[in-house]
Amino acid sequence: MQNYNEVIEYLYARLPMFTRDGASAYKKDLDNTLALLDALGNPQHKFKSIHIAGTNGKGSSSHMLASIFAEAGYKTALYTSPHLLDFRERIRINGQMVDEQFVIDFVHNQQALIEEIQPSFFEVTVAMAFDYFAKMQVDIAIIEVGLGGRLDSTNVIQPLISLITNIGFDHMNMLGNTLSEIAFEKAGIIKYDTPVVVSEYNEATAPVFVKKAEQEHASLEFASEKLQSSIKAFNEDYLQIDVVNLEGHTEQYELDLKGSYQSKNILGVLQIVDHMRKLGYDLPLASVKNGLRKVQSFTGLQGRWQTLSKDPFVICDTGHNEDGIREVLKNLANTSFRQLHFVIGAMKDKDLGHMLPLLPKDAIYYFSNPNMPRAMPSVELAAEAHQLGLKGNAYGPVVKAFEAAKEHYQHGDLIFVGGSNFVVSEVLLQLK
Repeated sequence: MQNYNEVIEYLYARLPMFTRDGASAYKKDLDNTLALLDALGNPQHKFKSIHIAGTNGKGSSSHMLASIFAEAGYKTALYTSPHLLDFRERIRINGQMVDEQFVIDFVHNQQALIEEIQPSFFEVTVAMAFDYFAKMQVDIAIIEVGLGGRLDSTNVIQPLISLITNIGFDHMNMLGNTLSEIAFEKAGIIKYDTPVVVSEYNEATAPVFVKKAEQEHASLEFASEKLQSSIKAFNEDYLQIDVVNLEGHTEQYELDLKGSYQSKNILGVLQIVDHMRKLGYDLPLASVKNGLRKVQSFTGLQGRWQTLSKDPFVICDTGHNEDGIREVLKNLANTSFRQLHFVIGAMKDKDLGHMLPLLPKDAIYYFSNPNMPRAMPSVELAAEAHQLGLKGNAYGPVVKAFEAAKEHYQHGDLIFVGGSNFVVSEVLLQLK
C-alpha cells in the first residue's frame, strides 16, 4: 500500500462493509470497536461530543450543528456515514475532510491490529475518526450513528447530550419490524444522567424513550412539544422557516438545505443549541442563523434535495425509506414541472412494499442498479414497480438510466434522482 487509493482499496477489500455486503457486515456487539480503541489509548474519552441517532434526519441535523458550532468559533469535528464521493467525507473538522496522509498513516500503523481483530469497515472508520479528533484536540465532536444506536460502533462515547431524530421503518431485518422495536435500538444511545432531545413526538415511540430515559436517570425533551415550525417561503437559495417557542416568540431562519423535512429537523437542532448554551457554550443567535444559512457550503453536505443543474432541471435526494420517500413527494408537490423523469434504484434488503406504492403513477421511471452486490437488479425493480402501475424501463447501470432520462427530457420537465444513497452518489460522480 503505497498511496491513498491503495489504502482505501485495502479497507474496502479486507473488511466487511455494510453498504456493500448488507447485514452480514453488521456486528451485533461493541467488542471489536472497544478493542481497537483500547489499543489506540481510548481516544473517544479525549474530546467532548454530541451523539445523534434516528431513521431520517440524523445526517442533516449533524451537519446543521457542525455548521453552527464552527460559525460560533469552535473547532468542530463531524463524523457521518455513508460517504457519497470520497471516503474522507465521513471525517471532517470545520468542514475540511481528514488529510489523505492521516488515513494512510493510520492504516499502515494499525494494519497488524486490524488483521488481528478482524473488524468491519465501519468499526475501523469509527476508530480512525476518534483517533483523529483526539489528536487534533477538537472543542466538540458531532457524532452520527451509523445504524441503529444500541449496538452501533459509535455508541462507545460519553456525550454531553444526545439527539434522536425521526423514527421510521428502515433496516427492519436488523432493527425490528415495529416502530417501538426500532425506537428501542435508537434509544440505546441514551446514557446515564445525560440529557436527550427527541426531535419529534410520536405516540408509538415516545413511551420507549420515556422508559429508557427514566432507567438512565436522563432528562428527556421532545423538541416538537417545545417549539413549532412552519415553512414561510421557498426561494432559489434558501428555505425560510418560522419557529415559535412556548412564549409565542417567533424567530425566522434561512436554510440552504431546502427539503421541507428540515422544518422537523431544525426543532431538535435548536433544542440541542439551547442545552449547550446552558452548559456554557457561547452560541449567539447570529451564529445559529449564519450556520444554518451555509450548511452545504461549509460542511460539504450533498444529496439533501439538492439541485444539480437547471438546464436540464435535475434534483437529487438520498431519501431511501418510507418516510424519506414521503418527504420527497412533499417537495415534488412544491416544485413546478411539466413531466417528471424519475431515476431510481434500490438495495435488495429495502422494504419496497412500503415505498413503491407511494410513488407517482404519472412519472416516467428509469430503473437502475448501483454498482455494488447489495443492489437490486434493475429488471427486478422494474418488474415490482410495473405491478403497481409505474411505467418505465430497466437500464442497468445508474449512468445509463440517467443518460436516458436526459435524452427524454424536454424544457419544463424535471429529472429526479433518488431511491438510494448509491444512485445519488453515482450521478454526483458523473457530474463531478
